[in-house]
Amino acid sequence: MGRYMIRRILQFIPVALAVTFIIFAGVFSLAGDPIRALSGDRPVPASVVQQLRDEYDLDDPLLVQYGKYMGILVDDDTGERSGLLTGDFGVTLGRNPRPVWEIMADKIPVSARLAVSAFVIESVIGIAAGVLAALRKDGFLDTLVRVSTVLVISVPIFVLALVAQYTFGVRLGWLPVAGVRDGWVGYIMPAFVLASVSLAYIARLTRTSVVENLRADYVKTARAKGLSERRTIGVHTLRNSLIPVATYLAIDLGSLMAGAIVTETVFNIPGIGREVFEAVGRQDGALVVGIVTFLILIYMIANLLVDFLYAVLDPRIRYD
Repeated sequence: MGRYMIRRILQFIPVALAVTFIIFAGVFSLAGDPIRALSGDRPVPASVVQQLRDEYDLDDPLLVQYGKYMGILVDDDTGERSGLLTGDFGVTLGRNPRPVWEIMADKIPVSARLAVSAFVIESVIGIAAGVLAALRKDGFLDTLVRVSTVLVISVPIFVLALVAQYTFGVRLGWLPVAGVRDGWVGYIMPAFVLASVSLAYIARLTRTSVVENLRADYVKTARAKGLSERRTIGVHTLRNSLIPVATYLAIDLGSLMAGAIVTETVFNIPGIGREVFEAVGRQDGALVVGIVTFLILIYMIANLLVDFLYAVLDPRIRYD
């Protein structure tokens, strides 16, 4: 187990470098000039444009830009190595440049609260609905879960958001329509919208896994030994059934952080997803690469935790 953990952790280095380069190349090789995008329709003197391009190393070859961004190459202006490897995510474009990490520090807590709220909602409701549907297979509750989940998956997320705003915010007045000025209450409606699609997938995945395991020999043996139905379902069946669900949940945790662009925009939430959307419009490459790299690290850590969680859910799994 220890050697496996070390091996998996060491895999972080090449994967992180490869993913970072792909993100960097994809962002900085796009057509368009970020300096021109920054100025908008107003004319900018050529000397100012060239000064800004030199300041942000935009005229350097792509590999040289990447080397300076990562801190592998020495910066021409400072003569020092400063980059992602040293904890420096770069500086944004604009009249008032700000460190990327400073912006991320302001936005990440907002998105984290939204993601955690959605994660709890989809985990609790999704697993509970899936288990109940499996235990009452082909009954009314099972049919209700299957039909409702298909309906939720079929409707675009922005439609669900607008319907939720109009119904629970405008007509009923139960929840704030937008913003997070009301504290945790302001996160309830966007969290349910953000969790809706994943909740549907988790419910269906849990149902399928539980139904399959209920037919397994070890469940029949447990019942033959006289174990209570609660212990048979709660300990033996559910424990093995949660292995694919745990995999999906761990991966989805990163998706909730990165995929909240539409939700945060509709509900006017100043989170990291909305910041990425605005940064792409401004062609602020350093901010986009910094945020996406941070989200990739969340994915990698989540996948690592899933591998370790397997041994807890199923003692038969070994890594030696």
